[in-house]
This record gives sequence, C-alpha cells and structure tokens, in this order.
Amino acid sequence: MALKKALRIKKKRDFDSIFSARNSTANKKFIVYEIPSQTTHFRAAVSVSKKIGNAVVRNRIKRLVRHALVPLSSDLSQTDFVIICRQGVETLSFEEVQKNLAHVLKVSKIYKKV
Repeated sequence: MALKKALRIKKKRDFDSIFSARNSTANKKFIVYEIPSQTTHFRAAVSVSKKIGNAVVRNRIKRLVRHALVPLSSDLSQTDFVIICRQGVETLSFEEVQKNLAHVLKVSKIYKKV
C-alpha cells in the first residue's frame, strides 16, 4: 500500500515554510525538517539529491521511503515534514530504510510508538 496523495506535500510554499522554520533532525541516512501541521494529520515529502544516482535510482529511493512510512503512519504526530535522503541510502534494503527512517522520526519526536 502506498502513501495517500492527501498525505504528501507538493506545493513550493509548503516546502519553503518547512525549510524556513529550520527545525531539523538527522541521522547517517536521513535529514528531517518539520513544522506543526495545519491539518488533522501528518503530511510528508521525500527529497533525493541529484548527487545520488540517476533518475531511476532517485525515484526508487523515494518510493522505498514512502512505502516505509505506511506502517509507521498510524503513530505519526500531526506534523508536516520533509525527508532528505543522504548518500548511501541507495544501497540499503527496504528493512534498513524502514529502521533508519523510524529512528530519525523517533529522535525528532514525530514518531510516537504506542
């Protein structure tokens, strides 16, 4: 199951407001920028630099990260956040992506495991 379109951030002004807040958390594979959401649910976006592979590789990484968010989605707080993938994430398996993503979201207090 994929992340629903209503849960994704697409507009430039939303990205700008998240980055201008300068509230970020990071681990070795991901950086997460966040602001409190104006909606009743979380919204997420995934960004992968052009330094990491070609378009096929970058799109695969984005797909992996979005799919890794689905099982965590019931425990995510009402936050808008952007996940930036660092170099090295292209070599990770789905389980490793999910583990690293859960870690960085726990550190940033977005993911609250019940």
